[in-house]
Amino acid sequence: MRFVISFIFVLFLLPVAFAQQGSVQIVADEKIDLLIDKHKYLNRHQAVLDGWRVQIFFDAGANSKRKATEVQSRFTSRYSGVAAYLSFKEPYYRIRIGDFRTRIEAEGFLQKIKGEYPNAFAVSEKINPPPLTEVKTE
Repeated sequence: MRFVISFIFVLFLLPVAFAQQGSVQIVADEKIDLLIDKHKYLNRHQAVLDGWRVQIFFDAGANSKRKATEVQSRFTSRYSGVAAYLSFKEPYYRIRIGDFRTRIEAEGFLQKIKGEYPNAFAVSEKINPPPLTEVKTE
């Protein structure tokens, strides 16, 4: 009986073991490659994405632009890897920082700077897309 069970077991395993050898050939329409290339091109040249920034300053008044540029230069000297954007939306000058894809990323950075900028908060905004890196496939 043990011999019969072993024989049946080997009989089922034998085709599976040999099925592991071979090659894969992908047959696809060339229009798919054109569509992928177009998608890559559009992603590289897309101007903005939906994302998040952290607002560290806003003020209105006579000296608000000067104050905003001071805050921006102080921030960029301390955090050189994070972009700072000065914008004006009447009547406020604002400094918003970062290009975060998710709110979690923005809130995480906010926690790092909360001691220096206690009134900072995360805002939803159009952001600059991160640079794409080329992946080599062989």
